[in-house]
Amino acid sequence: MKRRFLIITGTLVAFVMNFYGVAANAPSHKISPKVVSISFSGAYSLYPLTQLWAAEYNKTHPDVRFDIQSGGAGKGLTDCISGGVDVAMFSRELSPVEKAQVWSLWLCKDAILPTINAGNPYAKQIKIRGLKKAEAQAIYSDQTITTWEDLLGVSSKTPHKIDVYTRSDASGAADTWASFFGKKQDGLKGIGVNGDPGLADAVRKDVNGIGFNSYPFIYDIKTGKKFPGIDVIPIDVNGNGTIDAEENFYENVRIFEKAVNDGKYPSPPVRNLYFLLKAGTHAKPEVLEFFEWVLTDGQKFLAQAGYVPLPKGDLGASMKKLATAKTKNNT
Repeated sequence: MKRRFLIITGTLVAFVMNFYGVAANAPSHKISPKVVSISFSGAYSLYPLTQLWAAEYNKTHPDVRFDIQSGGAGKGLTDCISGGVDVAMFSRELSPVEKAQVWSLWLCKDAILPTINAGNPYAKQIKIRGLKKAEAQAIYSDQTITTWEDLLGVSSKTPHKIDVYTRSDASGAADTWASFFGKKQDGLKGIGVNGDPGLADAVRKDVNGIGFNSYPFIYDIKTGKKFPGIDVIPIDVNGNGTIDAEENFYENVRIFEKAVNDGKYPSPPVRNLYFLLKAGTHAKPEVLEFFEWVLTDGQKFLAQAGYVPLPKGDLGASMKKLATAKTKNNT
């Protein structure tokens, strides 16, 4: 009788525990973690890298769902400040007014390059002599150079008009390119095109076109070679009217990235890339955990995606800033 009572009692206990799903000897049935969504908006230049980071992060953090939308740095900033997204992807320096509205985290670097159609009738000459800072301003802002013959100092019975392309959206790339010759995006003239992919495509389709792009939209990162139909205008850094050996680093993306790291390519158009959060708000803990992964394990994916890592000292400063933010977020 006593044995029978113990069996019945044990069965009832097991039933109750199984009903509530917390039995100690339950076979591998675990409570599913809560899925957390993190939304991003902003710079086209950071879009491919953020997608890659999200995919790699999900391999060890499947409970985080990423919603990543491009649209330009300006859109990302607006969406972040309005609370429309958790994180903005940002690709230019913040103004003093903007700095008061957001918290920024420095992630890595990339660079903007001037581009031409690979079939430009003067492509060879252009690549030999390069583009001076003053000439970039004359084409894009002052409009005192309007034909390729003007640029090269040659004459032709049928001049080739330079078809100038710029960004129509609020763009970190456009602002960075303009800042190379002391202007802002609103000081750029030309045919407005939306997005990095759109601008690259416009130049690729126009034999007389000139544009500018973040270099992952110019080079195939896997092969290191330039995408078909588009080429780079070398920058004549020392302004002597020719591209010297130490200025000739554009043929392959790895050579170009080394030039950026070595400080041979001017800044701007080298630029810093950031994640932004709305100032004065508590971020989701999962957002800051993702940021920490980005600054540690995530750094090994930069070269694969075509971005330049921060120097160790600058990366350390970003880590320290994030640690401070995490402490404040927990109070």
